[in-house]
Amino acid sequence: MQLPTILIRNARIVNRGVIQTGDLYIENGRIARIGSALDIRADLVMDLEGRRYVLPGIIDDQVHFREPGLTHKATIGTESRAAVAGGVTSFMEMPNVQPPSVTQELLEEKYQIGARTALANYSFYMGTTNDNYDEVMRTDPRNVCGVKIFMGSSTGNMLVDEPTVLERLFANSPCLIATHCEDEETVRRNMAEFQARYGDQLHARQHPEIRSVEACIKSSSMAVDMAKKYGTRLHVLHLTTADELSLFDNTIPLEQKRITAEVCVHHLTFHAGDYETLGNLIKCNPAIKSAHHRDALLPALLDNRLDVIATDHAPHTWAEKSQPYAQAPAGLPLIQHTLNLMLELYHAGKISLERIVEKMCHAPAIAYKVRDRGFLDEGAWADLCVLDLDAAWTVESDNILYKCGWSPLNGRRLRGKVVSTIVSGHLAWHEGKFNEAKMGERLAFDR
Repeated sequence: MQLPTILIRNARIVNRGVIQTGDLYIENGRIARIGSALDIRADLVMDLEGRRYVLPGIIDDQVHFREPGLTHKATIGTESRAAVAGGVTSFMEMPNVQPPSVTQELLEEKYQIGARTALANYSFYMGTTNDNYDEVMRTDPRNVCGVKIFMGSSTGNMLVDEPTVLERLFANSPCLIATHCEDEETVRRNMAEFQARYGDQLHARQHPEIRSVEACIKSSSMAVDMAKKYGTRLHVLHLTTADELSLFDNTIPLEQKRITAEVCVHHLTFHAGDYETLGNLIKCNPAIKSAHHRDALLPALLDNRLDVIATDHAPHTWAEKSQPYAQAPAGLPLIQHTLNLMLELYHAGKISLERIVEKMCHAPAIAYKVRDRGFLDEGAWADLCVLDLDAAWTVESDNILYKCGWSPLNGRRLRGKVVSTIVSGHLAWHEGKFNEAKMGERLAFDR
């Protein structure tokens, strides 16, 4: 379809470590011009009057949108809309659905769903098991974000625990490997001990002891050692402990790193004491750890031991989360509010807006080699959001867009609001309304 041209005037443009006031012109889905007082006619003109900010669209490299097979929790359509409302223009979605995305045919079926229903740009990981090596080797690195290995079983039955299989995957993977690192044997032993001790009184407050620091460091150390052995392009997901941070190097530019690491917004926000009030609502794998561990993550992000911020958006129904601890599934919905949680740290003076953009927009694009996205540059795809940095609002049931209908932030007062989101040149979200005349695009990778 022919997209309307868009001229954004008097914007505070945040890009490549600089904030500057200027105009931005979008044509044929891409940023055609950036400058001052551009003398260009456009179908749509948005004058931000030097007050509102334009940020590159956020790229979330780890989400669970639950389709196919688990659509009572969420769908690619519902969650991509929540993403867009929060300034996320591209997502990379995980393979632990039903059936799991562990063949090229099943993976392609998800891409077809994305093409029909994803309001944001999309990519889907190829899943691994102990016996689908040949299928994994067929993955095309130019149009698939990566290969996902669950080195801890987490949600779903996709644990890869055969040493010879892991060795072959790390030695020969056709593209980036993203790992969930928790040692399964340690977790099972801890769970048995706590069930014997607490029985029916087991509570989410025990979750960080069951999914322990030891389980994390044992698994992530093995992944990093194997990647170094084989020269694997490894991306370790959702780091949660101070102990793991020494595994990652901040002396190498991101463009040159073979081993990178991610931190999620909930691990930067919550700590183990929050289980007392939020319980299963913040039960996730790997677990939210003590304040000591949480407080080590932000400095590691700022000094580039940790490279990327993501959500691990993983919705479940309220009824599922209301079950006793041992039965309640792990995961929480976050993608609509990911930018807001980082803005909480900004308003507290702990991180600059430029660094937020670096870690949520630029760094995922660099780490995954996403083609023509993640930056506000002439010639790049027009993925961006317009932000009112000081607008205050409260998370309430009637403005939560996740299909599950709840958030651990319910009732929380936030400062900063996404006014508009443009996805591949299409104004998909504007002043509280969606425009679904065009869906997002499939991500491509320069590999």
